[in-house]
Amino acid sequence: MKQIVQSASTGALSVRDVPVPRVMPGHLLVRTAASLISAGTERMVVEFAKKSLIGKAKSRPDLVKQVIAKIHRDGLLATLDAVRARLDQPLPLGYSASGVVLEVGSGLEGRFQVGDRVAIAGAGIANHAEYNVAPGNLAASVPDDVSHFEACFGTLASIALNGIRLLEPKLGDVVGVIGAGLVGQLTAQLLAIHGCRVVCLDYSAQRLTLARSLGAEFTWNLADGSPSAFIESQTDGVGCDGVVITAATPSSEPFETAANIARDRARISLVGITGTAFPYREFMKKELSVVVSRSYGPGRYDSDFEKRNLKYPVGWIRWTEADNLTECVRLMSSGRTLRLTPAALTTHRFSIQEAERAYELVTEGAEPHLGVVIEYPIDEHAKAEPIPAIEMRSGPHPDPIRKGCVLGVIGAGSFARSKLLPTLARHPQVMLHTVVTQRGVSADDTQRKFGFRHCGTDDSTIFDDPAINAVVITTPHSSHAALTARALSAGKAVLVEKPLALTRDELNSVVQARNTSSAFFQVGFNRRFAPMTASLCRHLASLPGPRNVLMRINAGQLAPDSWQRESDEGNGRILGELCHFVDLARLLIGTPIGAVRADAARLRRGLCEDVTVAIRFSDGSLCTLVYTALGDPTYSKERIECYAGGTVATIDNFRTLEIVANGSIRRQSSRLKQDKGHRAELDAFVAAVVENTGPPVPEADIVETSLATIAVVESLRTGSVVHL
Repeated sequence: MKQIVQSASTGALSVRDVPVPRVMPGHLLVRTAASLISAGTERMVVEFAKKSLIGKAKSRPDLVKQVIAKIHRDGLLATLDAVRARLDQPLPLGYSASGVVLEVGSGLEGRFQVGDRVAIAGAGIANHAEYNVAPGNLAASVPDDVSHFEACFGTLASIALNGIRLLEPKLGDVVGVIGAGLVGQLTAQLLAIHGCRVVCLDYSAQRLTLARSLGAEFTWNLADGSPSAFIESQTDGVGCDGVVITAATPSSEPFETAANIARDRARISLVGITGTAFPYREFMKKELSVVVSRSYGPGRYDSDFEKRNLKYPVGWIRWTEADNLTECVRLMSSGRTLRLTPAALTTHRFSIQEAERAYELVTEGAEPHLGVVIEYPIDEHAKAEPIPAIEMRSGPHPDPIRKGCVLGVIGAGSFARSKLLPTLARHPQVMLHTVVTQRGVSADDTQRKFGFRHCGTDDSTIFDDPAINAVVITTPHSSHAALTARALSAGKAVLVEKPLALTRDELNSVVQARNTSSAFFQVGFNRRFAPMTASLCRHLASLPGPRNVLMRINAGQLAPDSWQRESDEGNGRILGELCHFVDLARLLIGTPIGAVRADAARLRRGLCEDVTVAIRFSDGSLCTLVYTALGDPTYSKERIECYAGGTVATIDNFRTLEIVANGSIRRQSSRLKQDKGHRAELDAFVAAVVENTGPPVPEADIVETSLATIAVVESLRTGSVVHL
């Protein structure tokens, strides 16, 4: 399929042929008929991407602080790798589209049907692409008398509607709309439908004329000076009962204008992105209130609502973003006396092949424009069409498949792209055969960047291909066990990122698959392969037991929208990250784990991420793990202390190793870059596949540490010691 993407590093736009995305539970596969370019928002995204690295830094000083902190903590080279990986990822553009449902994911049966015409919303969801996958709560049925070219305005109309709802306008209220762009025009129409008297303010006479034709009672050209006297003359000296700011400008002028035209104790709804320095005296004297609109409405930025189709109680939240989208599309119906008329706002139509020209118009402003629609080759009145076959994209690789490690990779997020794939792509014994990701644009870009022979969105193509003898899995945590079991059942060696499993049942499923497979599995416990870990193990090998190990992990707080917070993807940090250190403790002490006891700090931020874990080993050795998000993230992240045989050894953030013995100190350090063992881990996996020597790490140890990590969660739940 064709999709418009942009390079995050250079800003270059292109129309790519990428694999069709696969439908997921709770989602719809939609064949796109039309999508709308939001000139203000998308121009801002495009212009930011086109900036140099210094320009990006000036625009986002908050991110610069994070980068500087990471340099201090992890080293310059590790930080550069992370920044490059983030900037290398392609940006899908678009967030407002319409089309025809081709497939209904489980859980949406009856709510939607194949052949339904729908409007869809969401950045990264309603893309400028021939096919899109959208969750049920970001889709709305389109009436038969509403065209796709009208319905694709649904998302922007929802933005306007939510900004109006926050004002709570009454019949007959005078409402000012500052900015007569696309969202401003839709806002004015919706206010008029609501029974308000609308005054539009803008610098464009042409746009003001259009606003009057679509329902604005009066307008004011801001080029003519202050509108205060005019507004007073039209409102008997009262002023506007409410103001919606839909302008997009770095200037704070819209706030100043709003203060001048608003009545006493009026409310101002901020929808556009503007400067926010407001005139305090005017706001104070009139006791004005400012509300900032949350895009399409309640549910926006709530992953439970948007991704998992959670239903809000209607008695508490009547109008969600889903309801707003549905209502806006309904208001476009030709059977209504008062209706939204997106056709009057459409100034240009471009085919998907002409997308670069469309964005050139929007970003450079060569001619006046308002609604710019991308159209796709689909019959406007089509009800359904065959579901496209799962497509595998092949690259130019005429050479035959050679012996060695022939890899299929499932998942290609920032970790895989920064830590794993660059090393694998350069490895002389590795052939990157197929990469599969959830969305086609990611698969396509990964194929291009790292030289895979094939890319796609169906993981079965990896499991069913006899040429592939090894699989790397870097998907969200919840899928690890099932994918590992499938790979083992297919006779393919597996390197799966941690954790191996989230529950005892999942762990048992992997063990059962391994018991009937000729292949092996390895988990991405890279720290056991780090050079400093190897040095520490050599030191400990000659010392008598028992040992006492203390590990402190200053993890820092997870972002509020991190996928690791979600129960059906990441399942928290204990299972997803603490497992690293349980495995490292097992390696350093070298005897089986006997029991686990855990305690957690009082929950303050909605996620259990501050724990202390006590582990007892069969030889009487002890390990205490302190995992916390309460510290300053610029401070050293990981510190390991080992006490054994009259010596003390410490690893600080895998940048320094100190061994104190007989009154002397031996040091090993790395200034520019941490080495947490990723390269050595991959080398060991590839060698085991090529030489057929079996797993580099005893699988029984991996199962044991995975079970011990699950036991940490069980101990937190029961408040007791869990014996393995």
